[in-house]
Amino acid sequence: MSNPQSPIPNEAMLLTDELLLYYKRCRRRAFLDYYGDPSQKDPPQDFLLKLRQDSSAHRQAILKSTEYEGSYGSAGESPLLSLLPTGANLTPIQTPNYGRDDWQAGAQATWELMQQGVDCIAKGLLLRQTVEGVTLLGSPDLLLKQPGHSIFGDWMYVPVSIKFGRRAKADYQIIAAFHAHLLAEIQGSLPSQAWLILRRQNAYSVTLDKWLPLMQAELADCIQTLQQPQAPEVFISRQKCGLCHWHSSCYAIAQSQKHISLIPGVTPKRYQSLQELGITTVESLAQAEISTLAYEFGSEVGFNLVQQAQSIQYNRVILRQRVEPARETPPFDRLTESENNANGAGINSYSEFQPSMGYTDRLPQASVELFFDIEAQPDLNLDYLLGILVIDRSTNTETFHPFLAEHPDDEALIWQQFLELVWLYPDAPIFHFSDYEVETVKRLAKLYKTPFTQLQPLLSRFVDVHQQVMSTVTLPVESYSLKHLARWLGFEWRDAAVTGSQCVCLYEQWLTTGDRTVLEIIQRYNEDDCRATYHLKDWLCGFLQANAPTSA
Repeated sequence: MSNPQSPIPNEAMLLTDELLLYYKRCRRRAFLDYYGDPSQKDPPQDFLLKLRQDSSAHRQAILKSTEYEGSYGSAGESPLLSLLPTGANLTPIQTPNYGRDDWQAGAQATWELMQQGVDCIAKGLLLRQTVEGVTLLGSPDLLLKQPGHSIFGDWMYVPVSIKFGRRAKADYQIIAAFHAHLLAEIQGSLPSQAWLILRRQNAYSVTLDKWLPLMQAELADCIQTLQQPQAPEVFISRQKCGLCHWHSSCYAIAQSQKHISLIPGVTPKRYQSLQELGITTVESLAQAEISTLAYEFGSEVGFNLVQQAQSIQYNRVILRQRVEPARETPPFDRLTESENNANGAGINSYSEFQPSMGYTDRLPQASVELFFDIEAQPDLNLDYLLGILVIDRSTNTETFHPFLAEHPDDEALIWQQFLELVWLYPDAPIFHFSDYEVETVKRLAKLYKTPFTQLQPLLSRFVDVHQQVMSTVTLPVESYSLKHLARWLGFEWRDAAVTGSQCVCLYEQWLTTGDRTVLEIIQRYNEDDCRATYHLKDWLCGFLQANAPTSA
């Protein structure tokens, strides 16, 4: 996909709150949403559809709770009620009447309800045009009447946005300030406040004195970006890009360019700093002076960035080294003495760098080893699948045990089944791939009153393979996720398209339909996660035994 171009810059522009929200998250996405070829979009993922459905259900629950006081949450009261002056009436909430996509009619109908002094307006439209001719459109979930002064009389309106997120994130507050700005233009006075209603929380007040100037700057930048002839530069962010419908097209461009954002550790902020230093390619980062980067990022980050770029540039595994005070980057022909291909051929350590202590001591080997992975349902605060792969070298067997809660109430049962299995092998290390497994074991032990005398020796057996990888080797990969690492080693999941987030949707589907084929997919995915962890641990152990020095 080539970079799309904008039409004539002075063409009339409609800038919505949704577009501004996505601009705050990604400048390129906003540009592509406005000018991009829709045929290049990825179809929405199941998990994204679930998030949209859950968000809509959350919004409807908040609105419905105003009609039936006491039906919302454990607090027994709608969070909206706390925002209203004494005597205000929310029943019924009034909605402007207008046709789909008829912004002018919607804005006019909203204005008429405001003029009438309606206490609460849902799905209103706020429409204004800037002096530059840009049309701004906002659609707050609610407009609440409050005492004050406006062109309508001795009342004014404040915006309320209902969000499914748990935190009052910056992009939420930017949009709340955008709604307040439009209201100020329409009613002749700035709202006294703006509100967010978040998941499992009461209302959150947005500090307009802080967020209005930030919104104005963001809005001006957004307009300027949309008036440029070319889309903003691609940047692949591992946390933000996965659910975006432009991900495939952007990723293809990034790969074709060998874009530096594909290097683990290169964040948007660090990339900006690297650009200022004239470092814009994998090759230039691999050759960069560590002392220069250390001044910008600190010794450890600077060293790791250079080493990661070298690993990718030369397609080599490099032993991670203890970070010493900033020094010049060693030339690669010397660095090759301490690196290797994935096949495990012998290497010698690079004498100027001291290896981290205990390369092999931290990765135990035993005749029986357990590999542990969990599938969870965050909305239910439920860990419904505790999967254990038992590798018994004495009998040359590999056995997978899926402890599955077919009903949410079965979590206590599978916890006990898990404990019974792991204590059948009291000396076996338990390998896993993230902090989540340890934190979950602590949570379940507390919830189901497992004695500390039983928990403490159990936790001492846990070994985080991800942590071991990160502290011992640098690999020529784009990400240190389990999927990237295991696939780099040649491991493949049997259901290639299934992801952890999709399992959330699948378990919800199981609870709704009772279709056991769904459970089989989840169990197969969980088993493959365990086997991928085993595959990775086995490779790492062999590599370190063959190549790492035995002492510091």
